[in-house]
Amino acid sequence: NNGTQGKVMKQNCFALNACFFAKRNFHVDVYEAREDIRVAKFIRGRSINLALSYRGRQALKVIGLEDKIVSKGVPMRARMIHSLSGKKYAIPYGTKSQYILSISREQLNKDLLTAVESYPNAKVHFGHRLLKCNPEEGMVTLLGSDKVPKDVTCDLIVGCDGAYSTVRAHLMKKPRFDYSQRYIPHGYMELTIPPKNGDYAMEPNYLHIWPRNAFMMIALPNMNKSFTCTLFMSFEEFEKLPTSVDVLDFFQKNFPDAIPLMGEQALVRDFFQLPAQPMISVKCSPFHFKSHCVLMGDAAHAIVPFFGQGMNAGFEDCLVFDELMDKFNNDLSVCLPEYSRFRIPDDHAISDLSMYNYIEMRAHVNSRWFIFHKGIEQCLHAMMPSTFIPLYTMVAFSRIRYHEAVLRWHWQKKVINKGLAVLGLLVAVGTAHLLVNHMSLRPLDYLRRLPESWGRFLQVPE
Repeated sequence: NNGTQGKVMKQNCFALNACFFAKRNFHVDVYEAREDIRVAKFIRGRSINLALSYRGRQALKVIGLEDKIVSKGVPMRARMIHSLSGKKYAIPYGTKSQYILSISREQLNKDLLTAVESYPNAKVHFGHRLLKCNPEEGMVTLLGSDKVPKDVTCDLIVGCDGAYSTVRAHLMKKPRFDYSQRYIPHGYMELTIPPKNGDYAMEPNYLHIWPRNAFMMIALPNMNKSFTCTLFMSFEEFEKLPTSVDVLDFFQKNFPDAIPLMGEQALVRDFFQLPAQPMISVKCSPFHFKSHCVLMGDAAHAIVPFFGQGMNAGFEDCLVFDELMDKFNNDLSVCLPEYSRFRIPDDHAISDLSMYNYIEMRAHVNSRWFIFHKGIEQCLHAMMPSTFIPLYTMVAFSRIRYHEAVLRWHWQKKVINKGLAVLGLLVAVGTAHLLVNHMSLRPLDYLRRLPESWGRFLQVPE
């Protein structure tokens, strides 16, 4: 501590990570390639909202930021499904007290940067791009505004530099470093539903979903009474909409109730403002190199956004590492390999779950069987809260390890399906039994009455 330096490179969870290290009295230098978003006139990058849930809140709580961030979010207690006919129905996320929060990405990053700068032993260097990373020597080469490469030495390099991580690219040259990436065939495009008469144009405390099987649109509420909408669809389908007429016809066919909320002119303007953006999933192993370098957040495990866990998983990375530092008394030679061993199964699990949840959001929510199954899960959870826990509850409202949540989810599905199969068999047997008894009464009654009938028939009149 005190004399030890940590170098944290840009992107999503870098500022939170810097707070954790600074809180431990490490001297922290943060190098961010972009300019300070708090003073920038134009901010580049995605505006897609973030969904803050329990894991992320626990990390913010440790550094004293939970209440501040939560106060700037909009609670979402359920999914609001918009059917093609215009009918709407809600699917709750959990109990009445459970909700996730729609958070502004820009505002969150501003608050975290301000929090970093509140520590006297932490400094943020904006406009510094990473050129090289040499973890063996604890050295990074940076290019600042003066355009002169500068070598900086440190005790620990923490790479939080996103899905296209430069730090990870250097680790990939090391023996036995595994890496895989996958671009899904779907892209996303951001649209907007503005306020209506100074208020929300739709119910605000929901994550709105227009599921259309092969594609979907979602809308998350903002503090300014607007909604940030995101259209997820295959690039092939996007390419079929080259003109404003094509776009309006497509929305009239698939999202007719959204057009009056967006406005035709604004819809066309937003649609052609930027092309559809790709989504990538990244896995790697290990997350560290000796005791000199570690990856966190998207640099270690970029995931698709469909479970709303990208930020939460990154924040939990910081929290898990902090807990290991407590456990091993800040010994980096022990903490780094233990962090990889402990965290890799969980981050790979949430990556796979995020892929699955896209299918659930755009297709399964249309199924009555899916809704029936959800109802059974909630009933079982109410009766046996510690035994049966719905998957979403485990992921969004607890710190049950991601990979353990997947194992429990598969076990619970087997139990429910077997229970339904047994119930179906019992109903079938019971129905057959009743039918047999009902059918068998009539022939017996007929036979009992036969002698009496024959007697009347054969009776000779006097």
